Amino acid sequence: MVQFEYNKSIQEYTTFGVPVKAELFCTFSSVTELKEILSDKRVENKPQLILGGGSNMLFTKNFEGVVLKNEILGKTTLKETEKEVFIQVGAGENWHEFVLHCVSKNLGGIENLSLIPGNVGASPMQNIGAYGVEIKDVFSSLQALNLQTLEIEEFENEDCNFGYRESIFKNTHKGKYIITSVTFRLQKEPVFNTSYGAIEAQLNTMGVTEPSVKAISDAVIAIRTSKLPDPKEIGNAGSFFKNPVIDKKSFEVLLDKFPSIAHYPQPDGKEKIAAGWLIDQLGWKGKTIGEYGVHKNQALVLVNYGESEGRDIYNLSSEIIDSVKETYGIELEREVNIY
Repeated sequence: MVQFEYNKSIQEYTTFGVPVKAELFCTFSSVTELKEILSDKRVENKPQLILGGGSNMLFTKNFEGVVLKNEILGKTTLKETEKEVFIQVGAGENWHEFVLHCVSKNLGGIENLSLIPGNVGASPMQNIGAYGVEIKDVFSSLQALNLQTLEIEEFENEDCNFGYRESIFKNTHKGKYIITSVTFRLQKEPVFNTSYGAIEAQLNTMGVTEPSVKAISDAVIAIRTSKLPDPKEIGNAGSFFKNPVIDKKSFEVLLDKFPSIAHYPQPDGKEKIAAGWLIDQLGWKGKTIGEYGVHKNQALVLVNYGESEGRDIYNLSSEIIDSVKETYGIELEREVNIY
C-alpha cells in the first residue's frame, strides 16, 4: 500500500541541507510501486519531482507538488564477454558505492568517477564526468518509465544525445520519464585514464608505479577529499557551475587579455575554460556571507554552513555569474538544478 506524507520536510534528503517541504512525499522501491503511485488520484495534475541522492539540486522554496524518492536497488550482471561485463543497476543505488563495487571486482571504466555524490539514476541524466571520463564512455543503456503511458522504455547510448553535462533527459525529455535502471559496460582489461595531472601527481605521492583500478580510485578519492567539502559536514552540491566551452576565436581574444587563464583544448577545436579559475581570480573563493558562501578550497562549490535559505545561495550564484560576465564576457551556466 502506497504511503503518502503531507507537508513533509525533505531537508535531510538533499546535500545542500536547506529548509524545504514537499506538499506530498512518497518513496518507491520497484516499478510496480511507482506505477501505483502515479495512478493515484492524489498525484493527478500535480508537479512531480524525482529525488535520488539529492546531490544536484537547490530548493529556493517549498515544492508545491509530489516528491517521489527513488529507492530501486539491485545489481545484476546481464552479459559477460572475454573483455567486458554488462551490469544493470537500480536507479536508487548510491553512485559511489557502485563504483567501489566495480573496483572490488577489478572492473574498469568508472574509477575516475569515484566519490561523486548522488545516485545511479542521475548519472546519465547529466552525463556526470570527472578527470577525463564521462558516463557516456561506459553507458550501455537505461530503462525508464514513460509518464504518459506508464510503460517501461529502453534507451541505448545513441538515443540519449549525451553532451557536456547534458542528455536528452535534461532537455526534450525532461519531466517525461523516470529512470528506473542503468546498464554499464565495464572492462576486464581496463585502459587507464590518467591524463589529468592531478591524478598522476597523486599516484606519485602514493608511490604507485603500476596504475590499477583501485589505485586510480584511491587517488581520485584523495584528490576530491582534499578539495571538496563532505556534504554530511557542510551543505553543498559539488560543482555549482559548468566549465564554459568557447570557440577558438573567442578564446584567442581572451588569452590575449588574460595569458594565465586555465583552459583545456577540446577535440572539436574549441576550448573549455576552468570556471573555478575565473571565479577564484575575482576573489570569490572563501567568501562567506552569514551562514553561506564559496568554499575556501574550491571556487566552484557554494556551501551552506548552517540554516541558510536556498534563495540566498541562489542569489550568491547570480552575483558570481554577473561578475564573471562583466570581467571575462563569459556567462557561466549553473550545473545544479534549481527548484
